[in-house]
Amino acid sequence: MQRYDTTTALLVVDVQNDFADPGGGLSVTGGDRIVPVVNAQVARATAAGATVVYTQDWHPPATPHFQKDGGVWPVHCVRDTWGAEFHPALRVDGPAVRKGGNGEDGYSGFTMRDPVTAENVPTELERLLRERGVERVVICGLATDYCVKATALDAVALGFATSVLTDAIAAVDLEPGDGARALAELGAAGVVVEATDPGEAGVVEVGS
Repeated sequence: MQRYDTTTALLVVDVQNDFADPGGGLSVTGGDRIVPVVNAQVARATAAGATVVYTQDWHPPATPHFQKDGGVWPVHCVRDTWGAEFHPALRVDGPAVRKGGNGEDGYSGFTMRDPVTAENVPTELERLLRERGVERVVICGLATDYCVKATALDAVALGFATSVLTDAIAAVDLEPGDGARALAELGAAGVVVEATDPGEAGVVEVGS
């Protein structure tokens, strides 16, 4: 069972309708099935006094991030639309960090990248965690091979002890095996990749 305390934060990444709902604009297979697992972690974290933060894609209607504007992705998570809202079954019990609001590629919860200039700019997430004395982050949500991976890599680079919960994530798998490759990359970077109850499921050995 995951252990939470006041120096730990649970980061719930992009559990939004366009990703988690089968009818969403960029639906992730199995995205809706992780919601109960995520909710259980939110309950454990809040009971232990840990910080819970949610990230949320929040794109404008036109952005170089979208295929129709020259990018690679179908339209998704347009701000103030159903697709950008959190999945209705998700337990929301903490602040939300919105990303991509000015058309950036908002993969990581910590940083955004201008798709034209490639300049990286920070979100408010690191500041929020530092102000609360967070030293360790536990990450769940969508999708394994994009926003979860990018958030975890940034967390490690910023000096946070970082875990990713394998049964509380799901992958896009744009190319077959992308999700597994993402977990291997995270393991190699020093992220602990494990199930919500390692005592039962065991730590996933990757990146060795």
